[in-house]
Order: sequence, then structure tokens, then C-alpha cells
Amino acid sequence: MDANLARLTRLVPPPAAGRNKDWEEVRRAVGADLPADYKEFIRTYAGSYWDDYLYVLEPGCPNRHYDLLALNAHAMEDLEGLWEYEERPPRLEEPGSRLIPWAVTDNGETAYWLARPGVPADRWTVMVNEDGDRWEHADTTCTGFLFAVLTGEIVCDLFSPHYFPLPEHRCRRLDGAGPAGMTPLSPDTA
Repeated sequence: MDANLARLTRLVPPPAAGRNKDWEEVRRAVGADLPADYKEFIRTYAGSYWDDYLYVLEPGCPNRHYDLLALNAHAMEDLEGLWEYEERPPRLEEPGSRLIPWAVTDNGETAYWLARPGVPADRWTVMVNEDGDRWEHADTTCTGFLFAVLTGEIVCDLFSPHYFPLPEHRCRRLDGAGPAGMTPLSPDTA
């Protein structure tokens, strides 16, 4: 198991089973292989809602609002529209660089993988945007980022510090449409 995912599972125990995916089909849809730690995360937690704030997207999520494939299909188009009015982040100036969304928040922030040419998926880092010209970069994987923001090792100024992370972590699996379509993952879920 990935070291960051192992730390995350000790912090917030996963359910008995996550969900399996056809990762080759996902690769074709996204146009890139996704990081191994993310694939392990989905097999462990599935698409999930963390501390009543952050949604980790899942390819083919039963809750269509958090389907990684659907959000990815429009992500670059939406960002290109944004960059008509806002400055493009310097990290994306390298030709062939792209952003792939892997998490969103209740307030509209999005966490992306920064996929750069020649960089293997397992070495992609994280960029967060608040739907404007403010960006933050974290030199870590998606599971490393999630663990670090939950424990305070990384403070993402774009997230709402009054609401996230919670002192007692909560995690729910995304199963159906809306909050009623969530399944508790951890025993401390209210």
C-alpha cells in the first residue's frame, strides 16, 4: 500500500471495501494513466466526502455530480475560458501540461493533478484553484495532500479554515445523488 494512503487509513479507517474500476477504460477516457495511489484510494474508500467539505472524485461515481470522468471532460475547456480573463499559472506554461481534477469542495475550489509531459503519473503534484486567479501548488501526491491537509501538515489557504478540516474527521462514501446518497465510512461519522 502507498505510504500516504497507509497513513490516511490509520487516520480515518476505510470501509470493508471500496470499489474496483476498469482502469484501462478510465485511462482511455481521461487520455492518461492515473496515479497508483489514487487507484488504491478508490479501491479503499471509493469516491468520498471528507470532513463535510471535500469531495474526492471517482470515475463512474454513482453520484454523477462527483464523477471524475464527467468533470474531466469539461475541465480544460472551462479553464481555457477562465484564462481569457485571468492569468494562466506559470506551472502550466510548459507545452503539453494539463490539469486533471480529482477533488472539489462545497465552496467551489478544485484540486487538480498537474500532469506534465514526461512526468510519470505517480509523480504528479497537486494544484488547487478557487475558481479565479488564485492558485496553490503542493509538491505531493493526491493521497499525500489529503492526509497533510487533514492533519494540518499543509494549510491550503484557498480552503475555508473555519470549516475544514474538522477536529474529528468524517468520511462518507458517495453512493447516490445528494447528501442522502452517502454511506458513512468511519465510526465517528455523525
